Amino acid sequence: SVKQHERYGQLTLANSTAADTGEFSCWGQLCQGYVCRRDETKTGSTYIFFTEKGELFVPSPSYFDVVYLNPDRQAVVPCRVTVLSAKVTLHREFPAKEIPANGTDIVYDVKRGFVYLQPHADHQGVVYCKAEAGGKSQISVKYQLLYVEVPRGPPSTTILASSNKVRGGDDLSVLCTVLGEPDVEVEFRWTYPGQKDERPVTIQDRWRLIHRGLGHTTRISQSTMTIEDFETIDVGYYICTAHNLQGETTVATTVEFS
Repeated sequence: SVKQHERYGQLTLANSTAADTGEFSCWGQLCQGYVCRRDETKTGSTYIFFTEKGELFVPSPSYFDVVYLNPDRQAVVPCRVTVLSAKVTLHREFPAKEIPANGTDIVYDVKRGFVYLQPHADHQGVVYCKAEAGGKSQISVKYQLLYVEVPRGPPSTTILASSNKVRGGDDLSVLCTVLGEPDVEVEFRWTYPGQKDERPVTIQDRWRLIHRGLGHTTRISQSTMTIEDFETIDVGYYICTAHNLQGETTVATTVEFS
C-alpha cells in the first residue's frame, strides 16, 4: 500500500517474498491544478534484497527461458540472487563447464545477472547459474542463448503475389514477409483495390523461428491476403505495411487481368 504524507510518501509491502527483490523508485511531482508531471530533479531509488528460506535466486515464472544475443548490444542472463553475499557462477550445460566472468566478455551485476558485453555466435547454448551462500547451494532455471543475425530496425519486408496476371474467377493470394529478430513482434496492415467497395478478403498472419547455419536464429513473420473469384474491382495495387517498435516499411505489387 502507498500512503501520501505532507512531506513524503510511504510504501508498505506486506507478505514480501524473494520475488519482490529488485529496485524501488520514487519521485516528486510538479502539479498545476489537477495536471501533474514527474519532477526529474527529485528522484530516488534503492535496490532491496528479500531473503526467503530455500530461495537463493529471485524466482522465475518458467523453468526455461530464452536470451537473444545481438552483436550490437549487451545481453543479460537474468539470474539475480536474494542474498547480496552469495557467490554466483555461470555454467554451460553441454559440454559441462563453468563460464568465467572475466570482466572483459562477461561480467556479473548483482542487480541484473550475467552481462555479455559483446555477444557473438560462440556464446550460444544452454546455460544456468549456481549460487552458494550460508553453506547452501542452488541451481537457477536454464537459459537458451540464441544468436540473432538480423540487425534491429524497421521491418525488412517483401511482397509476392501468386500471380501478377490473374484470370477472372480465379483465386489470388498476396504474401507479405518480414525477416527480423526473434523477440520483435510485427503487425501488418493492408490496402487493396476493392477495399472501398468492401470486397471480402481473407487475411491470415503467422510467424515462426528459423534456425539457420552457424546457429543463427531469425523470426519470419508473414501475412497472406486471399481473394476468391478475381474480378474487375480487384485489379490494381496491393500494398502491405509492416510495423514494429523501430518503424514501418511499406511494399507494393500490382495485379492485372490475364
